[in-house]
Amino acid sequence: MKIIIDAMGGDRAPEEIVKAVAEASGTVDADLVVTGDENEIKKYLSQFGADLSRIEIVPTETVITMEDDPLSAVKTKKDSSMSEGLRLLRDGGDAFVSAGNTGALFVGSSLIVRNVKGIKRAAIATVLPFARPVLLLDSGANVTALPEYLAQWAVLGSVYVENVMGIASPEVGLLNNGVEEHKGTPELVEAYGMLKETDSVRFIGNVEARDIPYGPCDVLVTDGFTGNVTLKLAEGVSTFLLKTLKETLTDGMLTKLCALPMKGKLRGLKARFDASEYGGAPILGIRKPVIKAHGSSDARAFLNAVKQAEKFARSGFSERIADLADLTGEGKGSEKEEEKR
Repeated sequence: MKIIIDAMGGDRAPEEIVKAVAEASGTVDADLVVTGDENEIKKYLSQFGADLSRIEIVPTETVITMEDDPLSAVKTKKDSSMSEGLRLLRDGGDAFVSAGNTGALFVGSSLIVRNVKGIKRAAIATVLPFARPVLLLDSGANVTALPEYLAQWAVLGSVYVENVMGIASPEVGLLNNGVEEHKGTPELVEAYGMLKETDSVRFIGNVEARDIPYGPCDVLVTDGFTGNVTLKLAEGVSTFLLKTLKETLTDGMLTKLCALPMKGKLRGLKARFDASEYGGAPILGIRKPVIKAHGSSDARAFLNAVKQAEKFARSGFSERIADLADLTGEGKGSEKEEEKR
């Protein structure tokens, strides 16, 4: 197995990314191909004691930054660490991991690696680490979504949760402003009807945002705008509550003494709400596994993303969705869109 890694993407690249590569060389059962500045990569690999027998470096000249326009960057920076990594994935790699520009990674994956035949739009899937982990998709790639996209994402999410996360017969919900079948925009009402008729998913109906922390389902589908707002709100509220709890329990000597026996429990609580424990966000609907690690990933978080990529590649996910067009309707629209691109 060959996992390709973009060493230059992310706020803490290349040091933290290469540190993760060094750790992965001794813990992940795969060969690692690292793209980026060769001198920088070699420096940090040596510093962190990597197993060089399992690491290949592919030198690249440029970097797609977080400020770059996604489409322009993919077209003009063809020698970037991200673009080269995606070509290596297309031409024989098994998975690709990057903490770089999300939009560029999504566009590059769609243009270079391409969508699975029959998939009209790929989607970014993110785990919300609540009482019952919820896979939210789309979480930012597609600002708007047709009902048929939502139906396809429901199938993609279900197959991913079952094959990669090990949850049998996952339940699927549609994010909406009410649980009644007639609630929401015309697109959501139509999507509700399509999901009811999709035999390959266990559709439970509409889900309101306030119910997400209580684990109403395993997969939650929505458009990318709503999904991204939901994701950012969940991250912000979790951080705020943990910060407030810490301030409360450290306000004065007596409170600190009372909180001391709870230290282990509190550490466990913090880890429970840490989404990086689940790795990165897979882009579902691409022909081969692509994982988007968080832009601020440290070595531990990026290592989890690499481990997730290995698990994703070994899961049989791609084989399961090869005939997805037959499960959700005809795939002709996807082929026409590919011709336009």
